[in-house]
Amino acid sequence: MEYLFYFDSAYLFIFIPIFLLSFFIQNKLKSKFKKFSQQTLTANLSGKEIAEKMLNDHGIYDVKVISVRGQLTDHYNPQKKTVNLSQGVYNERNAAAAAVAAHECGHAVQHAKGYEWLQMRSILVPMVGVTSNFGLWVLIAGSILSQTSPALGGNLVSLGILGFAFGTLFSLVTLPVEFDASKRAIYWLERKRIVNQRELVQSKEALNWAAGTYVVAALASIANLVYLWMRFGKRN
Repeated sequence: MEYLFYFDSAYLFIFIPIFLLSFFIQNKLKSKFKKFSQQTLTANLSGKEIAEKMLNDHGIYDVKVISVRGQLTDHYNPQKKTVNLSQGVYNERNAAAAAVAAHECGHAVQHAKGYEWLQMRSILVPMVGVTSNFGLWVLIAGSILSQTSPALGGNLVSLGILGFAFGTLFSLVTLPVEFDASKRAIYWLERKRIVNQRELVQSKEALNWAAGTYVVAALASIANLVYLWMRFGKRN
């Protein structure tokens, strides 16, 4: 069947380098966290304590700081108004934990101040949730139907690609949200002297490697969208 998926040389040429880059950044991020976790923060504050202090300093009193399972599972939930810190951040007292805790609180500050890019990402979340579940199946169905009903199949293929486009847009909108949260975190950590100069450098390094994961995710999403368009969309 002409439209069915297959891993051709172009696909492998595009995504093997992205996969290797993602693997490198993830391992580098984990190694930095492991290295920095061996050095106790001079201020001797845990990630939980730092998060609560940053929230209070910004006049945010309706957001809870809670612990969640997993490694690097830290996130801010705007619906529940919770800063969710992994156990390695919630309890630890090092520069990496401080950076991550402050970064997630940066999202809470964005939420409180009505940061435009965060609002846009929040609008995209339900759309991306739907398209991520059905986009691939719609694309496959369109590929199959194109053999017997070119018009209907072509429309479904276009609809499936549009679903992937929403995912790509979400990845791109995520970048300024993450960069801004890190900027707020570093500024606050330095201004409040939560970290010394050595720890500040470590905090910046940890957040830079974490940001790299979002950059690679955006690159992968763009590459996937371009590939799908070249492979399927141009024929419709």
